[in-house]
Amino acid sequence: MTDHQHTIRKLYASAEATSLDVEAFLSYFWQDGYARDIPTQMDFRGSDIALVASGMAEAFPDIHRELFSIDVSGDTVVVELAIRGTLMTPSGPLAATGKVIDVPCCDVFRMKDGKIAAFHCYNASSIMQQQLS
Repeated sequence: MTDHQHTIRKLYASAEATSLDVEAFLSYFWQDGYARDIPTQMDFRGSDIALVASGMAEAFPDIHRELFSIDVSGDTVVVELAIRGTLMTPSGPLAATGKVIDVPCCDVFRMKDGKIAAFHCYNASSIMQQQLS
């Protein structure tokens, strides 16, 4: 296992509902790093990067990311995965429906000195919306 692959596995582990650790999640990012949700074109920088993990865990308290493959080429890491969970938001814009999501996703990371400089999440948001309706 490469160092980059190990870092990315630890990042995903810190975002799991059973072991959510937003401080650890943030620690894997370069000081000027960012996360981008491609379907919405939203960027998260600085401490807001934590929202990538905490926001999903709040809406889906059993959130789990099943990693199918991790491919490393130089400083680029590509992960094929599925995001799974049950919508149980206690308050906010989404009602707690108990509906389950199983969303295909591809994440692309650019690494710099062992940390994440860029994280682009290509999730199938249209599939998630169908599953939640």
